[in-house]
Amino acid sequence: MIKYIADKEHYSEVLARCEEVKHDLWIATADIKDLYVEGGREAVPFLSVLDRLTKRGVEVRLLHAKEPGGNFRADFDHYPDLWSRLERRLCVRVHFKIMIFDCSLAYIGSANLTGAGIGMKGDSTRNFEAGILTDDASLVDAAADHLDSVWQGLHCKGCRRKPFCGDRIRT
Repeated sequence: MIKYIADKEHYSEVLARCEEVKHDLWIATADIKDLYVEGGREAVPFLSVLDRLTKRGVEVRLLHAKEPGGNFRADFDHYPDLWSRLERRLCVRVHFKIMIFDCSLAYIGSANLTGAGIGMKGDSTRNFEAGILTDDASLVDAAADHLDSVWQGLHCKGCRRKPFCGDRIRT
């Protein structure tokens, strides 16, 4: 299956699948902001989803390019278990957006981990995004290998931006 995803489908077709992950969720994004998702009758921070996943024993990797916005950092402080359970790396050169679900499904596209990119936003405030959702093994493997190569630091030696790759989130 290879499915083209556009605009608000990112929320229903991609982000909603995070709740279904059983073992591994890998996320790479350039930008992180205060992303909210449906949580019953109200909107809740996406961090609450990640918190539930890590408490169930799901390995969650988050690779991002810059420090998250202030609202995200404030929300992060409400999930102290994530401080030790969420695997997180910062690489200022990351611009790709990839999500790998249980090593069997991949999203490869343009949407950042923000409300306007992939989260709950109104039609008039949403970015115009595009991507694919696929379970094609060759595409899933290629996306996972690409994300993992950055995660493992295979590009760091020649990067010349390493001094800017801090590991701060807490304010």
